Amino acid sequence: MPSYRVTLLIGDMRVGRSPEDVLPAAVDAARELTTAESWDLAIRHGMPRITVRYIADDDAEAFRVAELVRARTNLVAQARGTTVTRRYGGRFYPVDPPRDTY
Repeated sequence: MPSYRVTLLIGDMRVGRSPEDVLPAAVDAARELTTAESWDLAIRHGMPRITVRYIADDDAEAFRVAELVRARTNLVAQARGTTVTRRYGGRFYPVDPPRDTY
């Protein structure tokens, strides 16, 4: 199965939530649909960014997982800038969303 990553920029926290809630919410969402291979929190240009790597049968399934990750993360903090990439060889490349996804 191909390996994919969803990357989200994280904005303001929702009332009553803490930064420590963000990454577990994203990973748990991915795990509801597939195997989460790895996850990371980084700061890029002063903005928090999370990445969840997971497996999917095809691009359409990868976007379904990404949408659930975004929706669940958005319950904890503002989730923006969703990007989905697919691994080819040793690198990840952007994937265009299916027409009915975004």
